[in-house]
Amino acid sequence: MSGTHHVATLAAGASEHRPLIITLFGLFVVATLIITVWAGRQTKDAADFYAGGRQFTGFQNGLAISGDYMSAASFLGIAGAIALFGYDGFLYSIGFLVAWLVALLLVAEPLRNAGRYTMGDVLAYRMRQRPVRTAAGTSTIVVSIFYLLAQMAGAGVLVSLLLGITSDGGKVAVVALVGVLMIVYVTIGGMKGTTWVQMIKAVLLIAGALLITFLVLVKFDFNVSDLLGKAAENSGQGVKFLEPGLKYGKDSTSKLDFLSLGLALVLGTAGLPHILIRFYTVPTAQAARKSVNWAIGIIGAFYLMTIALGFGAAALLERADILASNKAGNTAAPLLAQAVGGGADSTGGAVLLAVISAVAFATILAVVAGLTLASSSSFAHDLYVNVIRRGKATEQEEVRAARWSTVVIGAVAIGLGALARDLNVAGLVALAFAVAASANLPTILYSLFWKRFNTQGALWSIYGGLISAVGLVLFSPVVSGKPTSMFKDADFFWFPLENPGIISIPLGFLLGWLGTVLTNEEADPEKFAELEVRSLTGTGAH
Repeated sequence: MSGTHHVATLAAGASEHRPLIITLFGLFVVATLIITVWAGRQTKDAADFYAGGRQFTGFQNGLAISGDYMSAASFLGIAGAIALFGYDGFLYSIGFLVAWLVALLLVAEPLRNAGRYTMGDVLAYRMRQRPVRTAAGTSTIVVSIFYLLAQMAGAGVLVSLLLGITSDGGKVAVVALVGVLMIVYVTIGGMKGTTWVQMIKAVLLIAGALLITFLVLVKFDFNVSDLLGKAAENSGQGVKFLEPGLKYGKDSTSKLDFLSLGLALVLGTAGLPHILIRFYTVPTAQAARKSVNWAIGIIGAFYLMTIALGFGAAALLERADILASNKAGNTAAPLLAQAVGGGADSTGGAVLLAVISAVAFATILAVVAGLTLASSSSFAHDLYVNVIRRGKATEQEEVRAARWSTVVIGAVAIGLGALARDLNVAGLVALAFAVAASANLPTILYSLFWKRFNTQGALWSIYGGLISAVGLVLFSPVVSGKPTSMFKDADFFWFPLENPGIISIPLGFLLGWLGTVLTNEEADPEKFAELEVRSLTGTGAH
């Protein structure tokens, strides 16, 4: 079946069952809005808005972290990457999972003990407040906007597929709708509303992935070897599909690109602002540790299932059909749901397509809400209260500033998301990871573990990592020079790699060290000793 014919059938099948699809979507949006309004009524002060009143248990927070982490990139992007590139696509799953061990070992517990609401709290504890908070706030907002791009692109693709929207104007309108919804979630519900939405979404996503995994395995009598064999045969690549080298490893540039991607994925999680602020929603350091253990279990199970999602799509769908629906493969998982449900013309296929797409949409909304909350918290708490108002703002003014900044960040994300709608969402998220690992991670690790580290080192590390990562991305094939670039008709790229991590991450660490040793500013040894005791034991933590 040709790609055009399949997508036409999909559109026909979807249009026949469109009332059902819209009803399911509507139900989910209404249910989450009710939860958000309920949580908004419980939000009394800044601790409620930023940290959900620190009332969540380790298990609840573990579920919410999973909901925050398993984004559109995990569900749509990885399934698409595996369906198109086989083994090389699966490397995303491995990278995202291994990254959790780094987060658990290095930052989860010390950060929970040492901070209050944001990453800037940890850095400002032993350094000059205003410059460091300005840098931390800027970095948080930039990383969050990169990550938001991916979610917006995923939402645009998904809802356009379901509602049969093919025009560019329609797709932009869909991105705008998601942006408006996320602004409502964060401004009304704060961290409490966002956390409940993330918990519900994690349960739905695991259930949806389990259901498709089960139905795919039933088709192959639970024989994974048959599934992989059929995927390889159907891909047109034969056994090469199951070996390294389809996307990376063809030449020295793609080998370097793979190294760069691996570095960014493994080190990026520990510097992602929306993941870091989740550790502040639990009452104790033990609960923070427990929540990461739960998250590793849940996320690990999900990434195992991406084998069935990605290779199942390669085995049961034609490559041309996946590409015709979306150039970057982002619709492979919903198309697979339709295929295992009975096909494009069946009610079962339409129901499963609608359910899985509603779950993916829930995924996007929950992650987008978490990201927006991280960046608006950082703006309000770090920049507005501590830099602009010099610590003299009331809690009500602080929360109001966070709500207004949500609207501005939402508007920026809508504009950029409309431009990025044709890029693979897993690749876009990898860029956010690279920026987080270059700017945030060196500063957090030096601050927690290096006695001599000072304000200049922190500023060099954050701004150096941030400028090098974002600068290299601007001049990379992600932005121009390729049919899959953001500006496909322009060509101003000179940096050959799609991910800047291999250069910008070591540079972030190097600049942090250089900035520290080249200045006469003495770090306060007493403050470091205090931070060390606090980060390791939790004594005096909020």
